[in-house]
Amino acid sequence: MKFIKTDLKDAYLIELEMRGDDRGFFARSMCRDEFSEVGLDSNFVQQNTSFSAQRGTLRGMHFQRAPFGEDKLVRCISGAIVDVIVDIRKDSPTYLKHQMFELTSRNRLQLYVPKGFAHSFMTLEDNVEVSYLVTAPYTPASEDGLRYSDEELGIDWPLPVTVISEKDDSWPLLKDRQEALY
Repeated sequence: MKFIKTDLKDAYLIELEMRGDDRGFFARSMCRDEFSEVGLDSNFVQQNTSFSAQRGTLRGMHFQRAPFGEDKLVRCISGAIVDVIVDIRKDSPTYLKHQMFELTSRNRLQLYVPKGFAHSFMTLEDNVEVSYLVTAPYTPASEDGLRYSDEELGIDWPLPVTVISEKDDSWPLLKDRQEALY
């Protein structure tokens, strides 16, 4: 695997190193030792799958408040998404900065999202499936999120939002929050 630093502190884009022959290819998508060499947590305890039927579906921006934060390893296994992460760690030099990544079943890129980041994705095609590993179990009481359309974040989504949950469309704006994000 090739670990590519992003513009956001501690987040990585991961490119698979494919070994191919006339049968196809083989690639490692997670290796504890390789993750450890880069300083990334690979103690994944849960795998989640998300399917979205319509292009323009937006999921997120989700995070779990401390101490229940989770690292994620995200991969689009069918179709294409734009994945957006926002650093919400108050003491980080990239606090409230975001970055956008195109993850597709064709490019096979993965995104490592550290604790203290809000995570969201938008489908670029119909019938998209996303799989991600997490380092902590889901804890409903610590669930939180950012509003995808918050002007303070300045995210320029590539498509109009066609499908979004009521919860994701109603997360509080940054200006209305009293407590620290993470």
